Amino acid sequence: MDSKIPVENLFSIEPVLSSSSRRSISTHSKASSGNSIREVNFSDLGSKPVRYGSHGAESETYSMSQKEINDEDARLVQINDPVKTNERFEFAGNSIRTGKYSILTFLPRNLFEQFHRVAYIYFLVIAVLNQLPQLAVFGRGASIMPLAIVLLVTAVKDAYEDYRRHRSDTIENNRLASVLVNDHFQQKKWKNIQTINLDGESNLKTRYAKQETVLKITEKEKIAGLIKCEKPNRNIYGFQANMEIDGKRVSLGPSNIILRGCELKNTAWAVGVAVYAGRETKVMLNSSGAPSKRSRLETHMNSEIIFLSLFLIALCTVVSVCAAVWLRRHRDELDYLPFYRRKDFSEAEEENYNYYGWGLEIFFTFLMSVIVFQIMIPISLYISMELVRVGQAYFMIRDTQMYDESSDSRFQCRALNINEDLGQIKYVFSDKTGTLTENKMEFQCASIWGVDYSGGKATSQDQEDGYFVEVDGKVLRPKMKVKTDPELLQIAKNGKETKDGCHVHDFFLALAACNTIVPLILDTPDPIVKLIDYQGESPDEQALVYAAASYGFMLIERTSGHVVIDIQGVRQRFNVLGLHEFDSDRKRMSVILGFPDQSVKVFVKGADTSMFSVMDRSMNINVKRITEAHLYSYSSLGLRTLVVGMRELSTSEFDDWHSAFEAASTALMGRASLLRKVASNIENNLCILGASGIEDKLQQGVPEAIESLRTAGIKVWVLTGDKQETAISIGYSSKLLTSKMTQIIINSNSMESCRKSLEDAIIMSKKLTTISGNINNTGGTLGTVLTPVALIIDGTSLVYILDSELEERLFQLACNCSVVLCCRVAPLQKAGIVSLVKKRTVDMTLAIGDGANDVSMIQMADVGVGISGQEGRQAVMASDFAMGQFRFLVTLLLVHGHWNYQRMGYMILYNFYRNAVFVLVLFWYVLFTCFTLTTAITEWSSVLYSVIYTSVPTIVVGILDKDLNRRTLLKYPQLYGAGHRQECYNKRLFWITMIDTFWQSAVAFFIPLLAYWGGTIDASSIGDLWTLAVVILVNLHLAMDVIRWNWITHVAIWGSIIATFICVIIIDAIPTLVGYWAIFEIVKTGKFWLCLLAIIVAALIPRFVVKVLYQLYTPCDVQIAREAEKFRTLSESAAVEIEMNPILDPPRR
Repeated sequence: MDSKIPVENLFSIEPVLSSSSRRSISTHSKASSGNSIREVNFSDLGSKPVRYGSHGAESETYSMSQKEINDEDARLVQINDPVKTNERFEFAGNSIRTGKYSILTFLPRNLFEQFHRVAYIYFLVIAVLNQLPQLAVFGRGASIMPLAIVLLVTAVKDAYEDYRRHRSDTIENNRLASVLVNDHFQQKKWKNIQTINLDGESNLKTRYAKQETVLKITEKEKIAGLIKCEKPNRNIYGFQANMEIDGKRVSLGPSNIILRGCELKNTAWAVGVAVYAGRETKVMLNSSGAPSKRSRLETHMNSEIIFLSLFLIALCTVVSVCAAVWLRRHRDELDYLPFYRRKDFSEAEEENYNYYGWGLEIFFTFLMSVIVFQIMIPISLYISMELVRVGQAYFMIRDTQMYDESSDSRFQCRALNINEDLGQIKYVFSDKTGTLTENKMEFQCASIWGVDYSGGKATSQDQEDGYFVEVDGKVLRPKMKVKTDPELLQIAKNGKETKDGCHVHDFFLALAACNTIVPLILDTPDPIVKLIDYQGESPDEQALVYAAASYGFMLIERTSGHVVIDIQGVRQRFNVLGLHEFDSDRKRMSVILGFPDQSVKVFVKGADTSMFSVMDRSMNINVKRITEAHLYSYSSLGLRTLVVGMRELSTSEFDDWHSAFEAASTALMGRASLLRKVASNIENNLCILGASGIEDKLQQGVPEAIESLRTAGIKVWVLTGDKQETAISIGYSSKLLTSKMTQIIINSNSMESCRKSLEDAIIMSKKLTTISGNINNTGGTLGTVLTPVALIIDGTSLVYILDSELEERLFQLACNCSVVLCCRVAPLQKAGIVSLVKKRTVDMTLAIGDGANDVSMIQMADVGVGISGQEGRQAVMASDFAMGQFRFLVTLLLVHGHWNYQRMGYMILYNFYRNAVFVLVLFWYVLFTCFTLTTAITEWSSVLYSVIYTSVPTIVVGILDKDLNRRTLLKYPQLYGAGHRQECYNKRLFWITMIDTFWQSAVAFFIPLLAYWGGTIDASSIGDLWTLAVVILVNLHLAMDVIRWNWITHVAIWGSIIATFICVIIIDAIPTLVGYWAIFEIVKTGKFWLCLLAIIVAALIPRFVVKVLYQLYTPCDVQIAREAEKFRTLSESAAVEIEMNPILDPPRR
């Protein structure tokens, strides 16, 4: 907002316009990239649940214009009198806090969030137990250190992120604005959040000041009055209010309010009265807050950790029960047994050591067992996962195939805790404008009076040869070049000499005049040459006006009362006698022009269905049929189509319309419906001039990307604030919709109507599915013949469906549909649709958008992706990942998502296996040492096992390993189904891993035990053997599963084994430690090396055999594709079809 815009003392932006330098104001909702929001805190709003279905305050918002605003349902704002305004209610201030924590809440809240990890609670309990003297197996400080380090590192990271949010808040809340105080403007802190666009469209929106206030000068005369408006609500498309000023009561509507974040264009300044502020503004009410996101794998991992905890308890129970039996059997020998001696004979008087009796000894044995076996739950796993995610993020950021040259933007990884979720996405919810499209329209072709002037023979005009006009010695050229049809261009130049020329003249005159475009004059390096830039609310209108200018009908000037159009070098002025803007009911817009010859004509453009229904029945039927055929061909090409018509008005018709229009415009109640009725009365008996075809420039690679995603088993839903016809057109051009699909359209305005529409649609979708199934069973291969269904539903219907019992029916219907398009939806409704799917399935969801209107949807989805496009950085700042183009989503999911999921799933299972092997070796040893919980493996080796001996290889493999190359994953999108089927991490794999772990631990323990049974080897020596055997075993186990070897992997795996030998040698070379020189004695014997070899062979052969048999007889898709990579060259494999497993929908919740 312009800094000169004054507001009331305590309120800021969302003002009702009261005066302006001109009557028509264009606001531009392009977001400022410098002002951004990270998270939104709604703690001040109370505990009222968010209603996603509320397009406005409630569903009544849509009918609000039909009735008077009651005092109970209204907000009363005294103009220029904040004291009186706040007499009854203290309205919200405009300061916003987006930080997540405060100084007081940081420690408890951050710890609370971190302890959502079950393992952290487990290690906290272990650390507390180790502080008790009776249970102090390890040093007290050492037991706390691992958990403390993990908590501290995470807390520092969270604190830094929140510090950045608070710093941004401070900057934004202390911006200055001009505030009218005592009839003079003063600079005060604005305390704004951000500059933001609400509906996601970066085009001009025309706003008007009322005639009753337009001439008032705030600094020269006292302005007083009362504004009665609706209470704060989320409806960004509507506003209902009235204003009492100078004894008059004036009606206010959406065209008289500027929402927070609008930027003034074509107007130097405006004076407004703020009616909503701070958390009550529509942008804040449409934000659902930023929830903490956790990886799905990490969530599932909690159940395995619970099982491992139960398994640990079982081991400890076995040890304590056995210890109880042993103590009972040897109770008479406890005083003298050398390794248990209960009596202390060193003093003259015999004393007992710390012996607490049989019962407590058993209990303490149990707790000490928990402490000794604690690494069964791998706390190092969480640190490893964070490091792996950082490495994965590095390679995603460095991926040149996700670099956007046009915006010079690289891929951004803004959330490091959900990388692996990218490999399990089932639903993609996408915005349209700026996400699927570039939001750039281009005129392609036209059908005028039954003649198709196709773009096939069109040529692009150069700036030197293109149309231009001279005005006051200056040359004006259109900013955008448009391809022109030579034949049509010649007819337009010839003027109205022929009948075809008359139709072409009227057609392009309609394109140039029937719009809300505002022409802007831009300078060029040549002072004589100026460019005309057409700015408007609709990019379609911009494309049509540029096309008209290229054919010699150049819009030069527009005011609220007239337009000036240069027609083939002749400037003509037309009086704008009336304008009916587009609405979703009529699906048309019209302008009434007064010609220089005193004639009056109405020009209308709109959707084909709405235009043909109001055409003159006496019109040539052949022209209508040919035009319809052309429209069908244009639509088949994915072009956006509009039909243009006109008729001349008699004096009496114009007078009747004028009186009705004035009455409707000044009505206090039902103004919108009255204006709609007046427009419908004048928009009839039209002569259809022709139709236009406009291409909404899709982003590069969007159709191919959507096709790849759908082949991968991902369902793509498009949620847009745009009108229905536009969304459908984009659906065709992006290949989301096809001509073979049956479309189910739901446009309802009541609960009962929605219920009936949903029931009918469910029946229809089931019939189509049944018919498809019958065809498959009788005549074809199952699954090859489908009757795809596309659901198209608008935001009005969603008002009654979301947050009601109809949600379940909508979801049931959506499950039967291949495609879902939601049109005219508010930002919070987008989040509501994502929530609807999340609540009813276990599937992963991803939301992608580029505007501030997508923030709620991005934050609600499991994974949020922001497009760093033309609509600011609000979506990027709220997202988990950010990139420059929609097509990069294919690489992100099918390549990096697959890799990340495969690596992380394997790493989790491997960490469980690695720690369990070590714990079970300790367990077997306890069984042979009278359950005293002494260990042959030194304390230092126990500590270093998870830090040095085995940690680096799993991190390196988790970052670098690739089960398939990029080309294969992109060529066969079905391979992404491995994530949907959870092939890399599931309970079956977990149990197989645990069985293998049991076998390998038994082999590693009992082979040395049997080999040295009856010998004189000491505990430290055989403990070193077990240490080295386990480390070599787990590293070779990992090496068997590595698919892509490189020098880093070799160094990590073999280097860890060498590092283990070095560490054991150093530990045994220190005289003060237990086991001095043990390793040097045992390695001299051949038995030591034979034991190592026997352990490796016996432990790994069963695993190797099972892997070979499994891959030979029941291979999965990934394994088949891997074999194709190995044994076929690229040229050979290009001709090979790989049959993939079907991608089935998982069960609903």
